[in-house]
Amino acid sequence: MKHSALSRRQWLARAGAGAAALTLVKPCALGGEGRKAPSDVITRATIGIGGALAGTVRPNEPGKPPFMLAVCDVNEGRLQSALNKAGSPCEGYVDFRRVLDRQDIDVVYIGTPPHWHALISIMAMQAGKDVLCEKPMTRFIAEGRAVAETARRYGRLFQIGTYGRFGVVGNDRTYKIMASGAIKENGPVVRFSRPQYDWKVKMWSGRTHLEPQPVPKGFHYDLWLGPSPTKPYHPHRVHGSFRGYWDYDGGGLADMGEHYLDGPQCRYAKDHTSPVEIEASAPRPQHDEAVQLWGWVTLKYADGTTFVLESGEWGGPCPIEDRGLPALTPEQEKVVAAVPDMPRKYGSGPESFEEAVRLRIPCAGNADVSHRCATLLHLANIAIRLGRKLRYDPDKEQFIGDDEANRLVNVPMRAPWHLPV
Repeated sequence: MKHSALSRRQWLARAGAGAAALTLVKPCALGGEGRKAPSDVITRATIGIGGALAGTVRPNEPGKPPFMLAVCDVNEGRLQSALNKAGSPCEGYVDFRRVLDRQDIDVVYIGTPPHWHALISIMAMQAGKDVLCEKPMTRFIAEGRAVAETARRYGRLFQIGTYGRFGVVGNDRTYKIMASGAIKENGPVVRFSRPQYDWKVKMWSGRTHLEPQPVPKGFHYDLWLGPSPTKPYHPHRVHGSFRGYWDYDGGGLADMGEHYLDGPQCRYAKDHTSPVEIEASAPRPQHDEAVQLWGWVTLKYADGTTFVLESGEWGGPCPIEDRGLPALTPEQEKVVAAVPDMPRKYGSGPESFEEAVRLRIPCAGNADVSHRCATLLHLANIAIRLGRKLRYDPDKEQFIGDDEANRLVNVPMRAPWHLPV
């Protein structure tokens, strides 16, 4: 060990099993034009192996070319378990930067807490690797734009590990109506509430007072903190329950939101824009560090299409009534008929991450659309935290006339970490 300073789970299982079979790939296919791959096997590393992406650590098979070359975790005990599972010649690292230094790794799976997602994704793509990142994509809005720009600049493939988009298998008429631009106002109101949508509000609420505790042996806490503020160690801040703290994640909204909203974002043709008005109902005041309860959030787009998120955990239901697609005029129907069908039927075919890497085709949940979906969650959480209606410019990716809200768009990182300029 080297040291330095589909249900979703079914989909991830298929992702893990599928990579073992990715052989006989043309070397030029792995790195884009002009880049020769180190072998005919798509090689991988998993960084952060304590959550759902633990399933991506697969054993190298005797007699076959190895594909699992590196595992990385700040928990030495967990790291050793992953090494035992992967077998030789997989190597273990505490510092992810040593993984990215390796030239023989093609694909990086990122399963760290979200405060690390953007930086590791960016650095991996800068190092010439393709990336599958656990959800949520980012901790704040500016991170997502930086990831998307990095993927574009370096020509790398990026995908979020969410099942939402992969479940979009039809509903072409809804997509065509929305993509046609026939609806200019009074777009549909779509509700996401229990029991179908469990936002895990109470599960991922933080604690408002944590007594400092000793850092466990073999746990590299400062590296775990990374770009987040320096805080005393407490197990509730770190182990599994980190989702309840703004420094690292965004509660149940961030945990489940990309699963729930990624498909509708595609279906309602909102992959390349964001809401313009956001409002939330939540108890006041909200805590500065710990994620708290909320009741509902509305995310309204420029054409009136509104996503209503309801937790059922605080207050009453959102007073906005549901609204379906409006009846279209004959002229509007002609416009809709001219719109091509959905560009993809997202399923288990070549749009999967492994096939995308093999064929060098865009991933289904690529960096651009995943950034827009993650933005929905960040907008909702900012409205919950500030307790007022917000107006947002989806092109500038800034709030209008609200300096306090804009400070939550690009949150400063702990030195020496920072987003690329």
